[in-house]
Amino acid sequence: MRTLLKNACIYTPQGVIRDGFVAVDGTRIAAVGAARPEGDFDREKDMSGKLLLPGLVNAHTHAAMTLLRGVGTDLPLQKWLFDSVFPVEARLTGEDIRIGTALALLEMLSCGTTSFTDMYFFPWETAKLVADSGIKANLCYPVQAFDPADSYDKNESARKLEQFYADWHNAAGGRVRVDGCLHAEYTCNADVAAGTAAWSRQAGVRMHIHLSETKSEHENCVAKYGKTPARWMNDLGVFDVPCTAAHCVWVTAEDRALLRRRGVSVAHNPTSNMKLGSGFAPIPELLAEGVNVTLGTDGAASNNNLNMPEEMHLAAIIHDGYRQDTSLLPAAQVLDMATVNGARAQGREDTGTIEAGKRADMIAIDLNRPHLLPHLDTAGLAVYSVQAADVCMTMVDGRVLYENGEFLTLDRERILWDARTAAKRLYGE
Repeated sequence: MRTLLKNACIYTPQGVIRDGFVAVDGTRIAAVGAARPEGDFDREKDMSGKLLLPGLVNAHTHAAMTLLRGVGTDLPLQKWLFDSVFPVEARLTGEDIRIGTALALLEMLSCGTTSFTDMYFFPWETAKLVADSGIKANLCYPVQAFDPADSYDKNESARKLEQFYADWHNAAGGRVRVDGCLHAEYTCNADVAAGTAAWSRQAGVRMHIHLSETKSEHENCVAKYGKTPARWMNDLGVFDVPCTAAHCVWVTAEDRALLRRRGVSVAHNPTSNMKLGSGFAPIPELLAEGVNVTLGTDGAASNNNLNMPEEMHLAAIIHDGYRQDTSLLPAAQVLDMATVNGARAQGREDTGTIEAGKRADMIAIDLNRPHLLPHLDTAGLAVYSVQAADVCMTMVDGRVLYENGEFLTLDRERILWDARTAAKRLYGE
């Protein structure tokens, strides 16, 4: 299938093209430019009044936690997690995970997300939905070990991760990828962590972890092991493979140098970090020191949405305000964090920008909105003005999955009905 998107405003690494053309051949972008490409097309879409951006990458979330939206409101993280979230999660079934993830996919696709990195239980259900819906995802099974005596060889969650890898890695034409995973230092022990790291190395997969999200987590690790969570992870081999570390709010200068040296990507979650009172991550320093910084929403229980345009907006302004310096995170850099940096962290080097040869993962923004006029600075408009509701098309691998309020691969009404039913069972409401 050859598709021509014409008369669009196009955001490319080389600059903004007004009234331009993007040719898509199958799953890839064949041409981008101001002149109409040669050749015939199976379909042509007039994108007048539309802005084409690379697809947004949600680099850290827990998709099925849409069913926990509103649980433990206004509690600090440790109390929120152990007193509110964990008890509900203990009641979740595989069917709940399917329903919650389907609800998340509706939200993410309508907000312009074309790929996400997810850490949650029953990932088999998530993988099936990803395969059927057409979106992309890096998935995992979170390895945990609350018993200090638990060994890697006997750890049940490690076995589930290994089986999930065998079942789903590189499935759906590579849209589904399986990462190794340690939930966090405070939910694991050294033997299980080291074993999971060794398995990830052998399997050749990436790693996904939580790291130094709160001050208490960071300080308790130092008190327990005499080293920071970043050093603890590194010494156990976790950073021997490409790793995405979510949060990194309390990493030290030495930690930052370690993350850069080991090629660790940081998933910045500004909404979640502020809502849970975790603090402000040293994002300006991480970027200045050469760390690949991405953006994520975290789960809907701690955000409480999966709105990547909102995440871009907050990331761009909170550090400027906190540091009293408007030069810290330029809009173009924040847009990169939400697109190409996230794709890089997922190991998807063939996407993240609108360029010939790249995967056709793009979104369209309807510029015919009062809050999007005038259009003077495209990156600034995308980061400071665009709302999730302005997304009018989401395309993955050349296939339109969402357009003008319609979901082309998901049954919206059935998913909403299932979600209401699940919430009633879980909460009696």
